[in-house]
Amino acid sequence: MKQRTLAKSVEIVGIGLHKGVPVKMILEPLDANTGIIFYRSDKGVSIPLTPNFVVDTKMATVIGKDDVIISTIEHLLSAIYAYGIDNLRVTLDNDEIPILDGSSSGYCMLIDEAGIVEQKATKKALRIKKEVSIEAAGKHVKLKPSNHIIYDFSIDFNHPSIGEQQFKFDYSVEQYKEQISRARTFGFLHEVQYLRSIGLAQGGTLDNAIVLDEEKVINPDGLRFDDEFVRHKILDAIGDMSLLGYAIIGEYNAHAGSHHLNHLLTMKLLEDPENYEIIDLEEAVDHAQTLEVAYAKQS
Repeated sequence: MKQRTLAKSVEIVGIGLHKGVPVKMILEPLDANTGIIFYRSDKGVSIPLTPNFVVDTKMATVIGKDDVIISTIEHLLSAIYAYGIDNLRVTLDNDEIPILDGSSSGYCMLIDEAGIVEQKATKKALRIKKEVSIEAAGKHVKLKPSNHIIYDFSIDFNHPSIGEQQFKFDYSVEQYKEQISRARTFGFLHEVQYLRSIGLAQGGTLDNAIVLDEEKVINPDGLRFDDEFVRHKILDAIGDMSLLGYAIIGEYNAHAGSHHLNHLLTMKLLEDPENYEIIDLEEAVDHAQTLEVAYAKQS
């Protein structure tokens, strides 16, 4: 099984969620064994995609280097990871990824427009060998050994439009596009008002987020799925786990997980080489077949 990149460059202009300013983003093919690299063209700074460059996880996953940051990377990364892309440069002229409609479906369309090509180098994957978990205040995130790629998430919000939700996603590109990519980010009206008072969420609208008041969803068109909230949590988790730099063979399990807990989980996993192994998918035929079946479902 071979590494993947885009067949051609594609670009888009959109609004950043927090500053509300336009940003131009270009996705460009890169050579094999390069990985995912973010580049701020306005600052001349490249930031490799690894957990060590994460600088903030309060409202989004933010990476930074030399006082230059790139914010809200998780939705784009979720789509990149879901398509099995190994090598790619993301060029931006501002410090936020465009929010688009608050989901990752627009990024999927960009990747579909560019097309995907296989490269000569062998693809590698990260196989979970031992369970690793982070727990805090009744919340948890875990990575567990499995021969499949599974994301199992549950949430429990004291709100009549959310309540308890659980979704188990057995990964494939096709199912990602249908079941996960269209799920939008969400927030509560009182939180949006506070964030705007401190200069954040300036680009947030009902066109790029689900917004709830104390009783209901206030978006005129309602929800895309009855359980759109937990599906979006899986979308975020896939993006956050992509900072490990490889396709992951194993099971992610979470209750009330967050960007912060996900970051702690990636760091804890990498602390001990006994927790995982990097496998060559030319040699690990069974694991290669797991990914080949998932990618073959791509339409």
